[in-house]
Amino acid sequence: MSGPTAQIALGDPEADRIDTGTERLIARVEGAIGWLTFNNAERRNAISIDMWAGMSVALKAFEEDPRVRVVVLLGAGDKAFVSGADISQFEEQRASAEAEANFRQISGAAQAKLSGLAKPSVAMIRGFCIGGGLAVALSCDLRIAAEGSQFGIPAARLGLGYGYEGLAKLVDIVGPAYAKEIMFTARRLQSDEALRMGLVNRIVPGDQLEPTVRELADMMGANAPLTVRAAKMAVDEAVKDPAHRDLAAVTAAVAACFASEDFIEGRRAFMEKRTPVFKGR
Repeated sequence: MSGPTAQIALGDPEADRIDTGTERLIARVEGAIGWLTFNNAERRNAISIDMWAGMSVALKAFEEDPRVRVVVLLGAGDKAFVSGADISQFEEQRASAEAEANFRQISGAAQAKLSGLAKPSVAMIRGFCIGGGLAVALSCDLRIAAEGSQFGIPAARLGLGYGYEGLAKLVDIVGPAYAKEIMFTARRLQSDEALRMGLVNRIVPGDQLEPTVRELADMMGANAPLTVRAAKMAVDEAVKDPAHRDLAAVTAAVAACFASEDFIEGRRAFMEKRTPVFKGR
């Protein structure tokens, strides 16, 4: 079935659309949510180089837009979140060392932008989440998947080298033993196994995927943005090598919370027994 996911992919005429430079990547703002849709359904949302480039554009726009408090990534249709790299482009875009370096620079910039996003991000996964698609999902803060989704990194079946950054993220999330199993076997993981490994936060029935993600995004979007940002920063620093942690930045982010108008609003709302209205300042 297509359902709500396909509707988002096709676009809400009331939502603000961002020009990503390609129709294969649809970015729009709807309320407090920035929706980023991989719109290459005929190839199960395989990511092409123009989609990687568009990701950087869209994520920058979401980061700078004060309306956006949560970013949700999803795939068009009901077959895949992202099924991996668009292999049809390999001969043209990755056939030489120079071309491969260019591809890695563009895709790496998009991955770094997603990983470094100050706002919370959610991967809304339906169907295949393979290779580069899983790398994108792992760069998000939360991963919510529909029952029947499949996960895997088939690099060992393709002879591809897998870089340190991607593997470090995988190890951070599932641990070294599961990371080795995923990489060494290159096999497909079913949704229940992915949940057991900690690869995803939650598995829900297919018709509950969008409502569940919207509910989570709404909860996060209603909370104090500076507090959420400081918490995300602290968690991200905690999983780094101690020598590379920027604890001063975390301390500054926490101090900004206590110096904010939102802190005053939160206290007043609590005393007045009402829902706070946070402005992110």
